[in-house]
Amino acid sequence: MLKQPKLIRFNENVLAKYQIYNSIFMTLPFDTISKTGVLLPLFHDVCKKGFLEGKNPGEIVEIFFKAYQENPSEEEKIKLLFHFIQYIERQVVLFDAIEDAAFPIVNNMAGIGTLRNCKETAELESKKEALKEHLKNFKVRIVLTAHPTQFYPGTVLGIINDLKEAIQNNDLLLINKLLAQLGKTPFFKHEKPSPYDEAVSLIWYLENVFYHSVSKIYNYIQSNIFDDQPIENEIINLGFWPGGDRDGNPFVTTETTLMVAKRLKQTILKNYYKDIRKLKRRLTFQGVEQSIAELEKLLLENSVNTEVNTMIPLKEFLIKLNAIKEIIIANHQSLYLSEINDFINKVHLFGYHFATLDIRQDSRIHHATFAQIVTTLLAKGDKIFPQNYLKLQEHKQIEILSKVKGNISLSLFKDDIVSKTLSSMHAIKTIQQNNGECGANRYIISNNQSALHVMETFAMLKLCGFKNKITVDIIPLFETIDDLTNAPKIMEQLYSNKAYINHLKQRKNQQTIMLGFSDGTKDGGYLMANWSIFRAKESLTKISRKHGIEVIFFDGRGGPPARGGGKTHQFYTSLGSNIEDKEIQLTVQGQTISSNFGTIDSSQYNIEQLLSSGISNVLFSKTSNVLSASDTEVMNDLALISYNAYVDFKNHPMFLPYLQRMSTLKYYAKTNIGSRPSKRSKSKGLNFSDLRAIPFVGSWSQLKQNVPGFYGVGTALIKYEDNGEFDKIKQLYKNSDFFKALIKNSMMSLSKSFFELTKYMAEDKEFGEFWNVIYDEYKTTLRLILKLADYSKLMQNNPVGKASIDIRENIVLPLLTIQQYALLNIQKLQKEENVNNELLNIYEKMVTRSLFGNINASRNSA
Repeated sequence: MLKQPKLIRFNENVLAKYQIYNSIFMTLPFDTISKTGVLLPLFHDVCKKGFLEGKNPGEIVEIFFKAYQENPSEEEKIKLLFHFIQYIERQVVLFDAIEDAAFPIVNNMAGIGTLRNCKETAELESKKEALKEHLKNFKVRIVLTAHPTQFYPGTVLGIINDLKEAIQNNDLLLINKLLAQLGKTPFFKHEKPSPYDEAVSLIWYLENVFYHSVSKIYNYIQSNIFDDQPIENEIINLGFWPGGDRDGNPFVTTETTLMVAKRLKQTILKNYYKDIRKLKRRLTFQGVEQSIAELEKLLLENSVNTEVNTMIPLKEFLIKLNAIKEIIIANHQSLYLSEINDFINKVHLFGYHFATLDIRQDSRIHHATFAQIVTTLLAKGDKIFPQNYLKLQEHKQIEILSKVKGNISLSLFKDDIVSKTLSSMHAIKTIQQNNGECGANRYIISNNQSALHVMETFAMLKLCGFKNKITVDIIPLFETIDDLTNAPKIMEQLYSNKAYINHLKQRKNQQTIMLGFSDGTKDGGYLMANWSIFRAKESLTKISRKHGIEVIFFDGRGGPPARGGGKTHQFYTSLGSNIEDKEIQLTVQGQTISSNFGTIDSSQYNIEQLLSSGISNVLFSKTSNVLSASDTEVMNDLALISYNAYVDFKNHPMFLPYLQRMSTLKYYAKTNIGSRPSKRSKSKGLNFSDLRAIPFVGSWSQLKQNVPGFYGVGTALIKYEDNGEFDKIKQLYKNSDFFKALIKNSMMSLSKSFFELTKYMAEDKEFGEFWNVIYDEYKTTLRLILKLADYSKLMQNNPVGKASIDIRENIVLPLLTIQQYALLNIQKLQKEENVNNELLNIYEKMVTRSLFGNINASRNSA
């Protein structure tokens, strides 16, 4: 039987169910909910009509109260608006749960981009052996990060999970109870989480989702592509940043890092214990029962008590499991063989570490730390460094760092930053001893601007006990446009260094390089950032191949297109042969974790999409995806024009004041959603370079302007239209999958924009001209992107994605109106001679509370 079209499946299984369950939610017998449930649809209609008529949010709210409330007091108005916020937050949760429940129905789990489709394509094209060979080395690494865009507390995540299952089972009684529970469960966090709290929240996904989805994919590959033969390559690796990412987070300590590593090990052992309990109930045969019981006891005592460390070495654990497997095959007709194979594969995949804990610190911290180390050692009479080291030129310092020997004691240093930096390197060694080398074997240097920054880290690791065998990958992170441009020269310098190249030989002649999409876009705009990263990858691949090094690119991606998010797998399909692609490594953060990997089905589907993109790029690509000279020239020009437009925009005198006073920027820090400060420095004023990408991109999203995802694109395109050369852009769009993916992702940013919300700003004496600058660029980009793609409307090729966005935007329309209404009142109160601070605080709280639902509804807004 043929499946119905995807959009019909979405409408029947998502939209229709949302309307049914939302109507149940409206009638719940709560004091506030029942009244809110009646009034909110009316308020929604007033908002919709008001924006169509060109009304501002303040007028819309007053029209509603005049029509549906009899002379309400200011207190009554505020109370009802807060109830609306609470209600809409829960509507978003309900929609999330329904969409999650329908995921395997709406999406074709065996369609294009899945492993089954890859396997069948390989068989049709007689490439199954080539597919097998490719998978012997190809890997995908998904790194979960602790960036604060996940607003749901653990209790709400639990309700979403239970609600999803109840909806899948059509259990109306349980759905009703869960909706009632949802109405009473608080969303707001009164205290900031600690870095350890953040880690525990994300470990939930490892334990309940990735443990199952990753092993399920691996089992499929082993059974259907490798014909049940063992695979040495894990194919899928997991990484983890909470507790190890120190960049700008003063609250991450060495104790935190060690606690998180311990929790990761404890969690994987707990999962193994659950699985071996199930195996014990099945493998009741002579010759294996005793072995299973011994392993069960071992796993129990090590997963329950963190102070116990009696686990046998991982190799020995796998030997015992394989011995059980051999007995089952030889003596028991392979009964429950697939179950024991599944368990062996999980141990092979996750070891005792579960996910690799990455350590990250800023190069500026390293540089200051290193100067302090040298100064202290010289003052103590130590001869590791020459007296004039700090006065030497960079190449001379690198020469000394290449040959550095010795072991430094932490007790010598009183400076807090020095102690923390060095102790984090000692912690890596401790974690490797407890969890295996994969427990922590990557050190990322943020804001890396020179070969010296890498060599300082190299030397510190040697002096912290690693000596001449550094079992750690040193990963420079290039972020700004200038850094991306200079990256090839820096890596050439490192590859020419004998000591560093010897280190790489110990690391399988592989060099991982991280490239930052978030700060690149913040620095140079959407087109220039993505093009600079693409060109940097080409140059770095060329240089690495010249030196016999296999470069691995680690993409620092966020949720929205402006931060390297969106339809990520399309970028990996479009790389071409000039970019090394033996591995795909990327960060996944905040809402993207819950929206793309929040359930076993969605996690399996999206991991397979990534795997498939890497496979397709090598085995099935019909084009080389290498840009011609003429297309490269056009792309260079587009990037440069958009860059200049974006830099002019950033330099506009109203740019920072607009963000500070007209957006929700300053309220991000008040949400208590993340342990990390919202900016890098402690200065009171707003400095653009200190501003983190998440609140920056998120603030534009809350305004429904999404500037970082499109600004400069329209200016670049219109130049070619004005010059009668738009056919060159059309040709580039036809020839380049990379450019096509960029444009389609920008469409997503435009789709989530709604300028009617802030149209009132056009009349503002101070900010009106600046608002119009943004709006004009939006209109130009919208018109020309549609012209380029030959579309009559945005996301025309993805109607289900567009339908999901439209429903979510529709749900939060009243919430956006309330947020702008509160911001208008704040501006009005601040202009008064005698400021009513009590009322001001209430409206500021209203803005902060409104962030939750808006961010959650967007799913990839920051």
